[in-house]
Amino acid sequence: MIDRLVLAPIVPWSVIYLFAGICVFVFAFVIVQHKVWPLWRIMASLFIALALIDPKLVREERVKQKDIVLVLVDRSTSQTVGSRRVLTDKTIKHLQTQLERLPGTELRIETVHDLAPDPKIGNYEEGTFLIRRLRRALNALPAGRLSGVVIITDGQVHDMSEEVMRSIAITSPVHVLLTGNSTEIDRRLIIEEAPTYGLVGKEALIQFKVEDRAGVKIKNSFGDAAQVTLRQNGTLIGQAMVPVGVKTNFKIALKHAGPTLVYLEVAPISKELSNVNNKVLLRINGIRDRLRVLLVSGQPHVGERAWRNLLKSDPAVDLAHFTILRPPDKDDFTPLKEIALIAFPTRELFELKLKEFDLVIFDRYVVRNVLPSKYFHNIVSYVRGGGALLFSVGPEYVGKQSVFNTPLGRLLPAKPTGEIINAGFKPYVTEIGRRHPITGGLTGSGEFIKDGTVSKPSWGRWFRQIETSAKDVRTLMRGHSARPLLVLNQYEEGRVAVILSDHIWLWSRGFEGGGPYGELLRRTTHWLMKEPELEAENLLAEIKDGKLLIKRRSLSDASRKITVRHPNGISKEYRVRFSPNGLSSLEVPVDAVGHYEISDGTLNTQSATVAKNQKELSNLLSNEHILKPLVEKTRGGIFWAKEILPNIRRVGANRSRVGKEWIGMVENNSYVTTGLTQVSLLPPKFLIFAILGMVMLAWWREGQKNIQS
Repeated sequence: MIDRLVLAPIVPWSVIYLFAGICVFVFAFVIVQHKVWPLWRIMASLFIALALIDPKLVREERVKQKDIVLVLVDRSTSQTVGSRRVLTDKTIKHLQTQLERLPGTELRIETVHDLAPDPKIGNYEEGTFLIRRLRRALNALPAGRLSGVVIITDGQVHDMSEEVMRSIAITSPVHVLLTGNSTEIDRRLIIEEAPTYGLVGKEALIQFKVEDRAGVKIKNSFGDAAQVTLRQNGTLIGQAMVPVGVKTNFKIALKHAGPTLVYLEVAPISKELSNVNNKVLLRINGIRDRLRVLLVSGQPHVGERAWRNLLKSDPAVDLAHFTILRPPDKDDFTPLKEIALIAFPTRELFELKLKEFDLVIFDRYVVRNVLPSKYFHNIVSYVRGGGALLFSVGPEYVGKQSVFNTPLGRLLPAKPTGEIINAGFKPYVTEIGRRHPITGGLTGSGEFIKDGTVSKPSWGRWFRQIETSAKDVRTLMRGHSARPLLVLNQYEEGRVAVILSDHIWLWSRGFEGGGPYGELLRRTTHWLMKEPELEAENLLAEIKDGKLLIKRRSLSDASRKITVRHPNGISKEYRVRFSPNGLSSLEVPVDAVGHYEISDGTLNTQSATVAKNQKELSNLLSNEHILKPLVEKTRGGIFWAKEILPNIRRVGANRSRVGKEWIGMVENNSYVTTGLTQVSLLPPKFLIFAILGMVMLAWWREGQKNIQS
């Protein structure tokens, strides 16, 4: 209960001032002219003035309010490294215990996460915006109740500036408890430059730098060089010692279209804070500028134009088409004016520029002594070194002029028996073919029925097939009487495919409904050029929507054990089974930021999830300097929580707010008025009688003086 005196004038103060001025003037005149003091008139005037002022005694019923201690907790990505998360929780419990011992205090905890919305672009911007969160929390607090602010953070704040400092209106102390320590050291791998796309057959330039950083009590004495390991698509391609703090360049050869995974890792330093920023996984998509195809036609047939039309219709294909009908020394008595003057560029194509082609196609080629034996050896070397070769054969394949009888025969997976089948048949996909990405899922190939069988294909018939012997594992399609129709071979680094019929053009003409002519040839050519998505045995992984999605394709139906190594070094094993189409999939929850290594004992791949807030990982060291201006402005203190957890004291507004082992919280003495009572000090009746009494007494006294005089 609090009593206080208030004035509640019944007229404006200007009237009261005017009345007082007139009274002073009149009384002064009387005193000067008559040499007497009009005491009773002065008393009467005083009571009139008190009546006008109306003094009152106000009695308040007050309830004291608790002082608020605001604790701002940094829960950003950098707070997850090392023991910072545990130390943060320990610090919060310490503050709660300390404040429970201080009566009249209320604890409010606000959490700061990684990303903050950018009002300018309606998106999220990277960084720990702790000051922005502090301002919002302060605006939400009742006025006059903030006792102090405690910020639990690693000091990595990205919205602190002089302008922000001036805009913060806070008089209570701000204390900072740092969750790191002053002896931290950290090494990180920085990608200075890396392409997203690159041309197949060319080299992609990647520039990186190794950077070492240390805490305030550690000198940078880590050494002049660091070991960097480089992997491409899971295969180790090199290790090197690189200078620390210096940009280093290296080149990666893009051997195929599609994604190429480049993994870089720098060896950690002893007692390093975290190795989460020691690794980088790059994804470079290989694209073909122009797919250079050499099409060599031999025996003329109606399907030759189908090949040419298919390849010419693709703007990304640079086609070189040559037809060899007879040897150059044979004279067929053609008039000179009708003879082409350009000689067939055999040496240029098959010796000088052969390696420039991405794919070589022989369409019903007949050996006519145009290409010397050494050119066939060049083609063998081309395939051995990683080239792609496709054959579409007809009746010429079984004769003496068959390409199988050249050095190319060692590449071909189908040996002719000498028989030509001229009868209608529907091509169908073999069991291996259904598991292979070239023919698996082809439109019209038939659907799996509940009993495990496959419905008949819905595409049109072919009417000629070359009989050969081929291994089952290489046969993707069969034709008449289950004879091999599409066979594959991998010869050292290169690949070969053979279509044992020259009637695939019937599908392009829509005969009996046609068939997936373009899709089949597109898949075959891209498999020949080693696109990862068309590998028969592949292991792919990507991170999407917080899950690690793993896909394994195999020609075998045996179950596989998949091992996933998480960023924290823990490995987990999973058993997967394959569907009839050769595919299996696995979903693994992503529980941490970093690199995931996936292996099934034969194949390996990697995937990585990065923090949405990459700025958080750019510097993991604790920093006491960023928030220091705010702390000094409010006369607060900075402590390393790992070294000391300070006690909390109540202090006056003008007293010291921080000590060697304690932090102060200002006592505000704020309250809420619950009741209000007003009592007039001079009741109206009293004033009336007092004024009348003083006037009558003044009249009587002055009358007596007049009688005496």
